[in-house]
Amino acid sequence: MGKIVNEIKNLANDRDMTLKQLAQKIGEVQNKDYSLASLSQKLRNETISYKEIKLIAENLGYKIKFVDMKSGLYH
Repeated sequence: MGKIVNEIKNLANDRDMTLKQLAQKIGEVQNKDYSLASLSQKLRNETISYKEIKLIAENLGYKIKFVDMKSGLYH
């Protein structure tokens, strides 16, 4: 499994949430079926979209920030 899988699992675990529960929440927000298998496959293959990553972050109570690697400033 790739690094993103482990990062998402760790973030979910910190919120006492399983990937299955996370997939269900994403499905509810998108008003469509979003299975654990689909989420796992996208994470494993690193084909998950930015929109989905943003939904994951929001459902786990996080916000995505871009940091300028040269200056350290947030955007």
